[in-house]
Amino acid sequence: MFKLDPDIAAAFVAMAQAAASGPPQPAIDDLEGQRAFTNAGLTAMFARLPDTLEVRTVTVGAPIPLSWSWKEGGQTGAAVVYVHGGGMIAGSTTVYQRLIRHYVELSGVSFLAVGYGLAPEHRDSGLARDVLAAIRWLKDEAAGLGVDPDRIAIMGDSGGGGVAAAAAIMARDAGLALARQILIYPMLDDRNVTPDPLLAPTASWSYEKNRMAWGHVLGDTAPSHLRAPARLDDFSGLPPAYIEVGELDIFRDESIAYARRLYEAGVSCELHVHPGAPHGHDWLTVDSAISRRVFAERARVLASL
Repeated sequence: MFKLDPDIAAAFVAMAQAAASGPPQPAIDDLEGQRAFTNAGLTAMFARLPDTLEVRTVTVGAPIPLSWSWKEGGQTGAAVVYVHGGGMIAGSTTVYQRLIRHYVELSGVSFLAVGYGLAPEHRDSGLARDVLAAIRWLKDEAAGLGVDPDRIAIMGDSGGGGVAAAAAIMARDAGLALARQILIYPMLDDRNVTPDPLLAPTASWSYEKNRMAWGHVLGDTAPSHLRAPARLDDFSGLPPAYIEVGELDIFRDESIAYARRLYEAGVSCELHVHPGAPHGHDWLTVDSAISRRVFAERARVLASL
């Protein structure tokens, strides 16, 4: 039987106690309430990460909001186009800024964070198309930023991992080569809405929220691989991947299946499935052994660029 990592189990208890004395969670159909609740929770979690004065951040690009973060005196020539999480309905580059700066500090790799349009307001014009535009912008501006255009990767977590995977598909189809796709517990498959009784009890991102978020992403349109990358037929020619997920994450099986499809197409993929780990296992408790381990692995992959 699955068992939660002890540090994460203790964090769950503390979170439950805090929630009992705080405001109630918004109704599942209250989009603005869900956004505010998600953003507040993420902001509080990321505030626990160490910050550094050696990492600088400026706003660049238009009309899509972009932020460029780099380490003073430590640039490597590699760069990452970063796609924030939030189930494709919440999150922002501002909410994720502390996490982005942490990645830059750990790896020395510069990050371009994309303020892509969220669903449902931008499901037809935003999401992966905004990220593809950011990839084009960075390729065009690479020389001025001290970036090698052949060492640009894409990275995203959760909903952002799904958008990053879709943007990697679009970049392939547009002839824009990426060095790697780094997908952290990615949200890839709109069909994953039936609760698994072994995973539902510890789901920090629940099946109910997953169903709600995909409803906003898809609306009345037919699902496609540009919104749900798991529906892609042809995986050939995609960039090599690093995929990480917890064994107690509801995105576990779709992450494993995505890695398998990459293997079948001859695309290199490094896959990690962490025992005892639910969704968000990296920031639920940033001082835990599993958090230190996964950040070290991601820093290794980033530095390899």
